[in-house]
Amino acid sequence: MRFRNPPRFRSTALAAVAALALTAAAPATAGAVQDGAGTAAAPGAPGDVVSSAPSAFHPLPGQPTHTKAWKIRYRSTTADGAPNVVSGTVIVPQDGRTGPRPLITYAVGTVGMGDSCAPSNNIPYGTAPEANLIQQLTLRGWAVVVTDYEGLGTPGVHTYTVGPSAGHAVLDAARAAQRLPQAGLSATGPVGIVGYSQGGQASAWAAELQGSYAPELQVKGTATGGVPADLLKVADFNNGSFGSGLVFMAAAGQDAAFPELKLDSYLNPAGRVLVAGMKENCVAIDAIAGSFKRISDLTTRDPLAQPDWRARLDQSRLGGTAPAAPVYQYHALADELIPYAVGSRLRSEWCAAGADVEFDTVWIGEHVSGVITRSPVVGNWLADRFAGRPTRSTC
Repeated sequence: MRFRNPPRFRSTALAAVAALALTAAAPATAGAVQDGAGTAAAPGAPGDVVSSAPSAFHPLPGQPTHTKAWKIRYRSTTADGAPNVVSGTVIVPQDGRTGPRPLITYAVGTVGMGDSCAPSNNIPYGTAPEANLIQQLTLRGWAVVVTDYEGLGTPGVHTYTVGPSAGHAVLDAARAAQRLPQAGLSATGPVGIVGYSQGGQASAWAAELQGSYAPELQVKGTATGGVPADLLKVADFNNGSFGSGLVFMAAAGQDAAFPELKLDSYLNPAGRVLVAGMKENCVAIDAIAGSFKRISDLTTRDPLAQPDWRARLDQSRLGGTAPAAPVYQYHALADELIPYAVGSRLRSEWCAAGADVEFDTVWIGEHVSGVITRSPVVGNWLADRFAGRPTRSTC
């Protein structure tokens, strides 16, 4: 059963749920990996560009921008340390700037699990939900690279909410953008990491992994919000609510990364139909189809009660490593999808580990509005980091 939504409907629905979301391994050694066509690619290192093609960046359909863009495929690393290939988009302002240009590696919130939902498939047409937020960064003269994440836009199922995989994809996107000759970016230029919701998990993982996985990147700071730092707590919070569809998407994403979890063996017939549809579609359809369902409604037994599932979900838990660069972390007090306490605990754990964290409680609003109201703050905070101004830690 498929719920595939046509492009016009998908773009409208995705815009309405722009930031809806649930939401370390060692670097891969050189070796054969699968390229975006599913055929063996030549050996390479994480961040190497496999292919590139001209693309475009439109914040809205037909809205012009003074930018150039390229769709890329680049080498990265799975959660378990194996080499893979991920796609993404590099966007560079055409403003005559000389000298090192800051680069933002941008992690989007949940768009869905179907390949048609990938940012690189929507950015050229003005249908990417966070394109206006990305434009706020390019208008500052900063280049932006947007990863599609593992399995979204490339063969296989998207490894939705698998934190280490997403963190690798975010960091390797920055490497790939700097290695793309057409982009004209310096390998030693300043880098910022940005993400909210699913992108908050991805950007936070990138921040934790950067010191060990990509120490050569000149990361000046990470701006991360609505972070699903503990997937077990987030799943319990959303079980049976309007956000429950995201729980089943996350289960499918974990199963894609770790097939030994055998999600299908836990699902009843209705659960198999729902999850199969989720793998083909975008978040507007997936969230609606899965809303107000409890795990017990769609399973014969609860996978989250099993030790192997809990161990894998714990692998995506944040807070174990202090980010090497400063962090601006923000979370809505009334967040209806990611509990405020989950974000607050992450701040406390990072601070206890010695991180430089400025934590910002969003007092008015909820999950989706949080990323919109704080986007100017994110830009200003990053501008201060690029300028070398002192941080204002709240630890």
